[in-house]
Amino acid sequence: MRTSPNDSRQYKSVQLQNGLRALLICDKNASKSAAALTVNVGHFDDPPERQGLAHFLEHMLFLGTKKYPKAGEYQQFINHHGGSHNAWTGTEFTNYFFDIENNWFNDALDRFCQFFIAPCFDPQLVEKERQAVHSEYLLKLQDDVRRLYQVHKETINPQHPFSKFSVGSVETLADWPDKSIRNDLLNFYQTYYSSEQMTLVILSNQSLETLTSWSERFNDIPRHDCPIRTNVPLLREQDRGIAIYAHPVKEIQRLTMSFDFSDLSHLYKSKPLGFLAHLLGYEGSESLIAYLRHKGLIQTMSAGGGISGKGFREFTLSFQLTDQGFKQIDLIIEATFDYLSLISNQGLEQWRYLEKQRVMERAWSYQEKIRAIDQVSHLAVNMHHFDESDILIGDYLMEHFDKIQIQSLLSQMTAKRMRLTIISQQVETDRIAKWYQTPYKVVPFSDKQLEHWLNPRPFELLLPPANPFIGSSPTQLLATEGASDRPRKLIEEPGFRLWYQQDSEFKIPKGHIYLSVDSAFSVQSIDHIVRSRFAVEMLLDHLTETTYQAEIAGMSYQIYAHQGGYTIHTAGFNERQLELLKMILNERLFGHFDPGRFDIIKQQLHQHWHNQTQIKPINQLFHQLTAALQPNNPTGAELNQALKTVTREEMPEFIKHLYANIHIETLIYGNWSKRQAIEIGEYLQRELAPDSQPSTETPRQLINISGQQTLRYHLHCEHPDSSLLMYFQSASIETKQIALFTFCNHLMSSTFFYELRTQQQLGYIVGNGNLPLNRHPGMIFYIQSPHATPFHMVQAIDRFLDSFPEVIATLSEEEWQEAKHGLASQILEQESNMRTRAQRYWISIGNKDENFNQRDLVVDSLMKLTKEELILFTTTLKDPIRDRILLYTTGSSHEEEHPLNIGEPIQNMTHFHEEMPHFSY
Repeated sequence: MRTSPNDSRQYKSVQLQNGLRALLICDKNASKSAAALTVNVGHFDDPPERQGLAHFLEHMLFLGTKKYPKAGEYQQFINHHGGSHNAWTGTEFTNYFFDIENNWFNDALDRFCQFFIAPCFDPQLVEKERQAVHSEYLLKLQDDVRRLYQVHKETINPQHPFSKFSVGSVETLADWPDKSIRNDLLNFYQTYYSSEQMTLVILSNQSLETLTSWSERFNDIPRHDCPIRTNVPLLREQDRGIAIYAHPVKEIQRLTMSFDFSDLSHLYKSKPLGFLAHLLGYEGSESLIAYLRHKGLIQTMSAGGGISGKGFREFTLSFQLTDQGFKQIDLIIEATFDYLSLISNQGLEQWRYLEKQRVMERAWSYQEKIRAIDQVSHLAVNMHHFDESDILIGDYLMEHFDKIQIQSLLSQMTAKRMRLTIISQQVETDRIAKWYQTPYKVVPFSDKQLEHWLNPRPFELLLPPANPFIGSSPTQLLATEGASDRPRKLIEEPGFRLWYQQDSEFKIPKGHIYLSVDSAFSVQSIDHIVRSRFAVEMLLDHLTETTYQAEIAGMSYQIYAHQGGYTIHTAGFNERQLELLKMILNERLFGHFDPGRFDIIKQQLHQHWHNQTQIKPINQLFHQLTAALQPNNPTGAELNQALKTVTREEMPEFIKHLYANIHIETLIYGNWSKRQAIEIGEYLQRELAPDSQPSTETPRQLINISGQQTLRYHLHCEHPDSSLLMYFQSASIETKQIALFTFCNHLMSSTFFYELRTQQQLGYIVGNGNLPLNRHPGMIFYIQSPHATPFHMVQAIDRFLDSFPEVIATLSEEEWQEAKHGLASQILEQESNMRTRAQRYWISIGNKDENFNQRDLVVDSLMKLTKEELILFTTTLKDPIRDRILLYTTGSSHEEEHPLNIGEPIQNMTHFHEEMPHFSY
């Protein structure tokens, strides 16, 4: 098995006696252990009369096995021991995965393997979970991804399994007079969940010998003779050469050009479609994307997406359209075919392929670890797609350039074989898609369109030049200059602070630079907040062409507004990262306010903020909560209102004032020497804002709800479901308070989910979690329900809170200590890569954790907590005078039912911000 030079783990492939293939990974430094099992079965295998059955089965396996029959026990065990778990059902595969503290991994594996040996399929829970699946289906009725996916399903070959309804509902999963859904579940499970259909990946700090022994329990999974899938074409001839017009819920305008191929998975070592996507997706000067952007026709474009599976592969080009672009779709398509012709005639050169190959080789050679749970989940699927020796490297391989092969694929990308999808609220429709009620229409291409697209006129387009950022080798690792366990201040002067740490653990030639510019002027009012965010978007838009080659070569950047100004984050190979940072800062005054691009960015922001009012209700409540408590973080609706007054002429003067008084905070972490860090710091001081006056950091304000008891706010939302978010805030930022909030949430999470979702069936989205805001601990409980009103949701949460002190009281001393250690392991989990380490450092700097040890202090407080202290804390949560905020929406099906009238209403959010006291740091 080929491994990355940067990978020190040990690997072993085994095949069990029952035919199951397993990959065992010994990582001596693993902070958690993880496992994943992938079954080669998905919704393609659903019986036509039982659509959604594979997905329903995935749900049921979590609800008890013969060896561990108590529903919810698996989830509670994983959670209490510092772990997490999940699963997904796709077209052809179903993937189950979890992680946990190392010491409890063997016990967790024993529970996990029972899913595939002897699940209970408890008849009572079958009915309850059927309702949960139906709630999941209802939840997505207004989700444009699902709605448009259904249109896709209805416009392909109806004999292909992709056309099936994948989620399931009470209708497709109902009991019938002659057939129960439970029996069908059992039959499906016994038919398809066969050991030779499965792949298993186990990762732990244990030896390969120990992992081999532990894997043998999966030998008990039975083996069956599975039906062979029939190979039906995805498209018939009449399914090509058509335009599909679909009406979305959100303000979306998108054009997708798609082409179908036979199964190309066997070409994973050369990736011909990946190479074409690389050329088509080029965003530099005079590219297809740049041409269409400068013409004001598109906002963004992506290449290479599409569905795939055994026997078929789709390749898509997706354009996010402007209003003008929606009117000139034929022109966009014509220009694209001209670019395809240019690639065919001039772009199939070996040096271009070798450039992309070199990028992939560098990514592989300097590969960073990902979380163990993500690693095992990904590899368990890879085992179905790649040769055994390529399981790890298969995603990175580009071994040989085959011009004839690539030319053959290009020859199939013609107008006559193309399918178009035009998504807009402006389209006319004449039919409704089943299940999601999406309006759409199908129209064959006209002869005139085909003539233009088959013989496109020449456009002013160029292929990518050689990438100057790829030519050189990455910087070698620098000698460590005295290892430090945390960042230190290198520079601290009025208006400027620089933190630095040289990496001595991950040992790759990469680095991270975080740069925060604080300007009180930028967040002085909602008008200023909007203009600051607008400026950031204009800067990002302008940088696209300039920085694209650097990004291709393994560097990246983010620029985002925050509560005090904006942040720039650069990352990747550090050899030329300073050059990338200079590219960005050379445009820091946001001076390129091209009239055409200005109007397009304004339209783009309007759509983005408007679409926040179209997302599912519970997500709208999360946005509303942060807006209610953080005055410098307005809702999309508020931002959109202020956006109307923004003009191009005023922006240069606004930017000048933004930089008049600033504070700069910087973190440099990675393969940098101290000398390099000082040079970068001096450059920033000299160049970023030479004429500005040093300032202090902009205070981050948080509304203080102490002494307010219950406050409630009703958010109008056009949706059949109701939703509720209950938030508790800590007035203290002491580590003991953090420990209390965090531990309480940790103990509650699996029980809360099981009681309110599985048992009471309140809805598909049910949960609780930590929500610290501006350093203050907080806890939330949330529900979105097609059945319950906000009033009944509050009652259900309050009943749970009333009973939970007794749950804590019944914990044995052993269970109490295990739960503590489980949470401590989550808090202290070591980062698997440089990126997550840099993120933690940057968050610590923002939280004024200047010794970078708050995690340790919280764990110290956690381990000292007594059961009596936590019981007292949970008792205060149910106290009638406890301070909390209730945010809720009332579904259209619940408007005439019992209203929520608990506590004091927040009538006007502006007045609320003005009248309430604030925390400020």
